[in-house]
Amino acid sequence: MARFRANSTPGADMGDFVGSHSTRAAGAAFQEPCRCGALLDEAAPAGAEERFRGLLEAAPDAMVIVDDTGTIRLVNAQTESLFGYQREELLGHPVEILVPSRFHAQHTHHRNGYANNRQVRPMGAGLELNGLRKDGTEFPVEISLSPLETTDGLLLSAAVRDVSDRKAAEERINELAGLVESSQDAILAKTLDGDITYWNAAAQQLYGYLPAEVMGRHVSLLAPPEHRDEIDALLERLSNGEKVEHFETLRLTRSGDLLDVDITLWPTRAADGTVVGACAIVRDISDRKRAEAELTALYEQQRHIALTLQRSLMGTPPAIPGLSTASRYRPATQGAGVGGDWFDLIPLGAGRVGVLIGDVMGRGLEAAAVMGQLRSAAHALAKTGMQPRQLMQALDTCVTDLDVPDQLVTCCYLVIASDAGEVTICSAGHLPTLVATPGDGARPLPVPVNAPLGVGGVLYQQSSVVIPPGATLMLYTDGLIETPGSDIEDQLTKLTTTLSRLFTTAPDLEAAADHVLTALLPDAESHNDDVTLLLARLPDAPLAAVTTGLPAVPESVPEGRAFLGKALTSWDCTALADDARLLLSEVLTNAVQHALGPIRLHVCRTATELTVEVSDHSPQLPQPRPAAEDAESGRGLILVRALADNWGVRPTDEGKTTWFTLGL
Repeated sequence: MARFRANSTPGADMGDFVGSHSTRAAGAAFQEPCRCGALLDEAAPAGAEERFRGLLEAAPDAMVIVDDTGTIRLVNAQTESLFGYQREELLGHPVEILVPSRFHAQHTHHRNGYANNRQVRPMGAGLELNGLRKDGTEFPVEISLSPLETTDGLLLSAAVRDVSDRKAAEERINELAGLVESSQDAILAKTLDGDITYWNAAAQQLYGYLPAEVMGRHVSLLAPPEHRDEIDALLERLSNGEKVEHFETLRLTRSGDLLDVDITLWPTRAADGTVVGACAIVRDISDRKRAEAELTALYEQQRHIALTLQRSLMGTPPAIPGLSTASRYRPATQGAGVGGDWFDLIPLGAGRVGVLIGDVMGRGLEAAAVMGQLRSAAHALAKTGMQPRQLMQALDTCVTDLDVPDQLVTCCYLVIASDAGEVTICSAGHLPTLVATPGDGARPLPVPVNAPLGVGGVLYQQSSVVIPPGATLMLYTDGLIETPGSDIEDQLTKLTTTLSRLFTTAPDLEAAADHVLTALLPDAESHNDDVTLLLARLPDAPLAAVTTGLPAVPESVPEGRAFLGKALTSWDCTALADDARLLLSEVLTNAVQHALGPIRLHVCRTATELTVEVSDHSPQLPQPRPAAEDAESGRGLILVRALADNWGVRPTDEGKTTWFTLGL
């Protein structure tokens, strides 16, 4: 090995040289050239050279020492590991063995130029080349150089560092920087104090500020006065390491225009994980907001039209004298708000009221159209006085005739007979009707289970239940209890319990309806189905009622007239006696002549009217007809229609009942 001259005072030994260069050799390279001094001769301590070699081996970088001809004189273990050569394969060979062939001429030129201008080139300021491994693979390297003057001439110490990872990181950073700068979204960075530190081209285009106009200024510059408080709140969240996604707010441009923006912010951290700042991606959503506003206006317009249509199809149930009711209809809060719910109250005369509720499966205009047709049909059928099971049978045929594929309808029809305190009910797959009696709680009415309308081929059954005067019936559609995430049985139990608590006394029905909706649907804006609710309180019992049976013989007519006269006298209703007896004669005569006995005569009075009913066992319904001048019959029902306040005929299981009423 060539002997080195010390770089300090004459007479300095190898230990002094190594000591003065130890830090630089361990870090990367020798940082100062060696100057002429005392020659390290054979008498120098043998351990000095060993210490030098040990220090060279301990260097973290690959160390290659070459002479002025470019021949490798000394390498360390890191060189072997980095380039894949054994030490003996490198010593004595040109240093170009470690350089790709395309760089040989350039490398030789740099080496010769360095010999004429000897100076330390630290790592990062020296040559950046590609290294060549033994297996032929190339990798980027960074080289620092230091001259070493020896008795045998100039030696060059090269510290070689593999910068593959750094280069890849730099390329990735440059790539990301290019993406950030070319992004169509405004991207800016700021300190935790809110001072802007980065501003891309899209931010300039969005806000109108040049980078020089905003760098170092507080980000509240971009917020209108009424939104500046939110800046501090956002910075506080970011300082706690929280990411803020899709925060929609208003921002201010350089020209004073307001922008609807969507902002996503995330904290930036130092190497130790400490939050030191924040980055923001800002997107202009003004067009989207305008479109949303237009859609909202259009939606509200369509919803208003749909609800107007549905309420028109549902109609307005009439007020029934003596029957207190309260109803609620809540359209679905999602979609167009059109559904298939409906309810109806139908005065049937003679103190009887029909109550109807139904729900067409599905949503939209088609369901509403089916609902409108069924409601009209049901109302007309109910007015004929037919029994609930007969009405359901007829409606089932109507649904089939509508020819709507897979259309099912649940429906419930009941007839309240206040004078008998009886309710006759038929349900086509509808939810249970509840009855609440003050002091006795609430319970479902016992009803036979029937299939929904539209199934076809079903023989519908009905039942009759005696209910005390003053009891309240509750009918409703599935939107009240079928809510997302809840069990329908649990909700039905909750409804029954709520009703029981309400009817410990006789509450106001309007207040009770509101209470039920609040209890079952606490969030009025979240239900996704129509909700229909009807409360009906049975009227009080008649003030008086009498009944008698008569055979179907002519003698029954005067007997019936006498029975009616006696009742009217006892009730102090003699002012109606003549008209009442005349009408009864006509009805009884019809029954005796054209019907089957026995005949049942029932008379009752309320505070406002007198009702007379004649029942027989013939299913044949009487029809008014014009009478010829010389005919002896045909004028009875015409007379009844002319003198009575109301009259009608309804079928019964035994036959029919003909009735008329007179106002008191």
